[in-house]
Amino acid sequence: MLRSVEITTVLAVPGSPFHNLHWSSRLALSLDCFVCERTGRTTLFELGAERAVCSGSRETGEHYTAARIATFDHTRERDRTTLRAVVDYWWAPFHDAKRDQPAHALSHHPWVRHHLGYHCPEHDQAGEFTTQTNLARPHAEACRHCAAPLAHSYESPQLRILT
Repeated sequence: MLRSVEITTVLAVPGSPFHNLHWSSRLALSLDCFVCERTGRTTLFELGAERAVCSGSRETGEHYTAARIATFDHTRERDRTTLRAVVDYWWAPFHDAKRDQPAHALSHHPWVRHHLGYHCPEHDQAGEFTTQTNLARPHAEACRHCAAPLAHSYESPQLRILT
């Protein structure tokens, strides 16, 4: 059955110096994979790709899975930026034999990682960082070129099952 999950991440962003903070079109999400029948697999998504990549297991390795980023938007208001993605994925019930547990429509302990990019105006260099659900908060990111603050994360990304 087709499932959808909405992922919303809010970051506090200082106004100066402007580093053109942007989502880099990639995210990772933990899903229970009906293809390899393993729970809690890291699934890698790229905006525009028709399928995602499941991390699989040691025995099977990485493989494609029926999942994609259905929509994404990025809004900025004064001192904060909001990343919102909707991920569609196919899911079917199964039992993970290795962990002896049933699968869930969304992993029992879901997590997400957003990849963000920026451009340092002082050094004319690009950079990238990630934010994810399992970071200790509050968490701050700084430019690796000039050490200017880029973003502060005060709360974990929120996941909400839509269907």
